[in-house]
This record gives sequence, C-alpha cells and structure tokens, in this order.
Amino acid sequence: MDFVHSSAPRNRFVEQVVREEVKMFPKQALRELIANALVHQDYNASGASVMIEMYSDRVEISNPGLPPIQVERFIDEYRSRNERVADLMRRLGICEEKGSGIDKVVRAAEGFQLPAPDFRVGETRTTAVLFAHKDFSAMSKADRIRACYQHCCLMYVSNQRMSNQSLRERFGVSESKVATVSLVIGATKEAGLIKADASETNSSRYARYLPFWA
Repeated sequence: MDFVHSSAPRNRFVEQVVREEVKMFPKQALRELIANALVHQDYNASGASVMIEMYSDRVEISNPGLPPIQVERFIDEYRSRNERVADLMRRLGICEEKGSGIDKVVRAAEGFQLPAPDFRVGETRTTAVLFAHKDFSAMSKADRIRACYQHCCLMYVSNQRMSNQSLRERFGVSESKVATVSLVIGATKEAGLIKADASETNSSRYARYLPFWA
C-alpha cells in the first residue's frame, strides 16, 4: 500500500497563500480497491492476477473474474466470491466486516473532489479506475452522470437524500451553478439511474432523489 501510494503523482494546490503538494489519490481509496481486488479475484483463472497500473491521470486496479453483482449495486450490495479469503482478510483487519469498501472509495473521491470512480467489466476482468482531480467544467457528461448516481447512492445508504444543493457541494461549485447541476440530475434521470423521491415534495426546487433500485 505504501509503495503504491508513494508512486502516485503529486497534485499541487494553493490554499491560504501556501502552496502544498498532496498525493493525487486518497490512500484509503487505494487501500479499499486493492483489498477488494484481492478478495474478489477468480483464483481459478490461470495466467491472470491482480494488476495495479499507475498513469499520470488515473490508477487502474483490476482482478481476474467477473463480479457476482451488477456494478451499479457495488455501493449498497455485497457478495464475496471467496468467503474464506474475505473472512481471513477481516480477521487480519484488512477488510471490513460488511462490504463497505466501495462506499469508502466513493466518499474519499468526493472528499478530494475527484471524478467519480469508474467500475468496468470486461470479458475476463473487473477493473476499478480512480481518476485524478478534474474541475467540474472539464468533466465529461459521462463523468457527471456517474458522479451524480454514485452521490445519490451514497446519500441513500447514509439514510439521507440527494438534492441539488448536496450535488453542488459534491462537485464543489457555487449556487450560481444551480441550473447546470439540474441538467446533470435530469440527464441522470433520463439514463434511468435515479428517480425523484415522491414522498418528500413535488416541488422541483426542493426535490430529493433516490437511486433507481430504492
């Protein structure tokens, strides 16, 4: 873990007239993704292993095998491919008792205001991609929709509800971006990933949102 974290590029930022350098990727997010890859890899796959690839703008952590659940449910669901390995990792204090690792990854990405992590399923491998910082204005439509959905899921599992304000805070943008963030919410709804919480209010101004599966 220390080696991977130390290999990450540094990201400069200025706060209160002091220039600081921090690692581009949160250490906790790296830890959880590496642990997940070790626990969930398919040990029956020959000629394949967990891979960690570091780039200037992202890190990709992949493992052989396809996930037992949909990637859209990584935040709220948990099913271990290798329960005995998972139990050992829990006893060693590497993994949590519950499957809360992806929650922590998403929360860390939000805390660092990084683009939302991307979870990709190939023919034989599952890959988690953690991106370097990118301003809201530089994010693609897909980046914004993925961040909106993951934020909505994170709020829901925390017994809260996503709103325009909470999503603006997640993106680190001002109140002047209300309309722009509303467009992101609308696009995420059109993609079928979130829905309005009808139990809260019918007002679009104070609307709250739920993941599609809630």
